[in-house]
Amino acid sequence: MLVVTRFRVPDPTPASEATLREGLERARDILGASAGNLSAEVGRNVDDPTLWVLSTRWTNVGSYRRGIGSYDAKMHVQPLMVHALDEPSAYEVVEEGTEMNEAGARSLG
Repeated sequence: MLVVTRFRVPDPTPASEATLREGLERARDILGASAGNLSAEVGRNVDDPTLWVLSTRWTNVGSYRRGIGSYDAKMHVQPLMVHALDEPSAYEVVEEGTEMNEAGARSLG
């Protein structure tokens, strides 16, 4: 599972950018240390320096949900989400022979 969350610096000042960067680096470290995390990276857009990304890879959706549901993530990652762009962020990794998820209602039983 691949999670790509983009963030916008709330106020394009050096102090605001530094605060967001520190928060994203801390989020990367917290999520990167979670069980089932395969990688975690922070990046900044080369054309628009107010646009940042936190990209993580997980062994499965359960690992991701446990990672973002941990105490440290709730305290330090969730508050950053006010700066996240409102767009889908979770993707399945496409590899040769991968059976793709299908859109539709999930069964309860």
